[in-house]
Amino acid sequence: MSFLPERVELKTPEQIQVMRRSGLLLHHVHEMLAEAIRPGVTTDQLDTLAHDMIRDEGATPNFLGYQGYPATLCASVNDVVVHGIPDDRPLEEGDIVSLDGGLIIDGWHSDAARTHIVGAPRSVADEDLVRITEEALWAGIAALASAERVGEIGAAIEDFVDEEAGETLSHLEGFGGHGIGSAMHQAPDVMNYRTRARGPKVRPGMCLAIEPMLIQGVGSWELEDDDWTVRATAGGRAAHWEHSVAVTDQGVLVLTAGDGGAAQLAARGITAAPDPLAGEAG
Repeated sequence: MSFLPERVELKTPEQIQVMRRSGLLLHHVHEMLAEAIRPGVTTDQLDTLAHDMIRDEGATPNFLGYQGYPATLCASVNDVVVHGIPDDRPLEEGDIVSLDGGLIIDGWHSDAARTHIVGAPRSVADEDLVRITEEALWAGIAALASAERVGEIGAAIEDFVDEEAGETLSHLEGFGGHGIGSAMHQAPDVMNYRTRARGPKVRPGMCLAIEPMLIQGVGSWELEDDDWTVRATAGGRAAHWEHSVAVTDQGVLVLTAGDGGAAQLAARGITAAPDPLAGEAG
């Protein structure tokens, strides 16, 4: 392990392999949750499912207890953008729910989020919101594959969203991704839109959590009294997608994707780095 001057932690290939193991288990957790989501299920129940699976596999939830956070997952429903706390309200047909979680294996962290529509969507606009947010994530990951500086990720995400959605979707201003490794949140910041800061140089050994968050219409928001829940205030619903990604000498590896990102990157003309756990994705 080494550090850049900006205190960005650079991982060895051996450490990236452990992070891939952490990310692959998190992929399986998200796959399990996707099958469990349906009308009538509560986010409390989803949280318990995630917690039990992580513990049963010998890993540790990294959200639970983080700065006092009370759950294994963040479960953000409809106009809650991020950091929603799981509760006992049954999900309803057409709800949009973003599930964000992470775990630790042998001291190394993973972090990923997916957004789901419960049952049938209420509108084409809701389908577009979820689709464009996921595709914006892959636009950012694809940009990382050839980026010189971290700031190019946010620029690529912003350009993609502008082209696909125009003014119908807004970014959650002030929030973004982050470095990840021996801690869940590390330098550098990975913003989801263009900023004046170019960010540090992209180098092998960097591991980044990239996570666009989009809101229908105006992007205004407020922090609720629990000091966690971020809610959109202009009536729009929200979506959140995230992957943890490693930069290696042989390209980028999406640590929290089942195939290491191979299929999505190939669709964008990019070859993913070899997966050190090839054959274990299941």
